[in-house]
Amino acid sequence: MRTIVNTPATGDVAFRELDAPVPAAGDVLIDVKAFSVNRGEILNLPGNAEGWRPGWDVAGVVAETANGFTAGQRVVALSLADGSWAERIAVPAGFVAVLPDEVGFAEAATLPVAALTALRLVRESGSLLGRRVLVTGAAGGVGRILVQLASAAGAEVTAVAGSAERAKGLTGLGAAVVVTDAADAEGPFAAVYESAGGVSLAAALELVGPGGTVFSYGNSSGEPTPVSFFQFFGGHEQAVLRHFVFVTGAPVDADLAELAGLVGSGTLSVEISYRKDWEHINEALAAVRDRRVAGKAVLTVG
Repeated sequence: MRTIVNTPATGDVAFRELDAPVPAAGDVLIDVKAFSVNRGEILNLPGNAEGWRPGWDVAGVVAETANGFTAGQRVVALSLADGSWAERIAVPAGFVAVLPDEVGFAEAATLPVAALTALRLVRESGSLLGRRVLVTGAAGGVGRILVQLASAAGAEVTAVAGSAERAKGLTGLGAAVVVTDAADAEGPFAAVYESAGGVSLAAALELVGPGGTVFSYGNSSGEPTPVSFFQFFGGHEQAVLRHFVFVTGAPVDADLAELAGLVGSGTLSVEISYRKDWEHINEALAAVRDRRVAGKAVLTVG
């Protein structure tokens, strides 16, 4: 089986021939047709050994009938054990959902990490009807879906994108206000969805309103953020800074099915600005790392 492995000595990844996976009793064996690249996967490359197999997002076809799935079914899946950048992968059945016919493999591959994160952030926020929310990193894969889901839930969304070019299309997705610097946003906000860390998170703490919540779900900048007790006075009293991780190990099949259904019905739009064969994996990693991708980068297998 052809698969992609980590090669930290070169700073890139490489293809290697490995044995195909043998599914455990509760697994679904999937022939991978597409996967997307997440910033978290790139951040994990330097810290993992030679031969480590990255990859969380999976879209493909069931290879063998098992655990409620039939050979040939089109599916989307999340691999918490990594390894989806390969021709075949075994994933626990609770992390696999059937795809509607209207959803292509490339579109499906954007959903597991990005859309699950966005969906669960919105759910954790409680009722958003009539509330003002801020989305940093709004041009990214999670951000674009967050803008749509928060807007659909009744929120007035302010979106932050790194440049006017990357911000294109955000108003069409439901953003009421678009800015290119969090410092230019006008608070207070009941909820702030923050993925960059560093200066961006510091700005978010100045924009959250009394009793509001800053959800910190990433640190793509790699920068530390000093936090002071005194920052929460002057209009930010009782605000919460909350660390957020979208998965806990519990099954995600129902949520994946819901998200795939929203895409299939046209209710949810996914943005793919980089789509190539997986032979271009190192080019794709560089494009995501350098923030040259708005939305998602997807690679097709085969």
